[in-house]
Amino acid sequence: MVVGLIGVWLGTRLAKTRRIRQLQGLQKINQSRQDKKEQSKQKILELFDKKDKITNHDVRDALKVSDATATNYLDELEKEGKITQHGGSKKDTFYTLKA
Repeated sequence: MVVGLIGVWLGTRLAKTRRIRQLQGLQKINQSRQDKKEQSKQKILELFDKKDKITNHDVRDALKVSDATATNYLDELEKEGKITQHGGSKKDTFYTLKA
């Protein structure tokens, strides 16, 4: 009976350790993704060193990302108050640095 209890205790302990390691691995992956996103947003801001206004197309070309990813980065920068969106339709939309 004691052996059975020890086995249950060890199994529970190992499962908990495994879950902790999995969570730590996920945290590292999430941090890496967040770091990459911040680096990409910084590169977008650096585009303004060369141009007064940029488009989604400029971001896609510079970062080699999809249209949706470029749009997400630009939306985040706008929400952070770093850039301003201009234009009414997708074709004539451009962005400028916030003054």
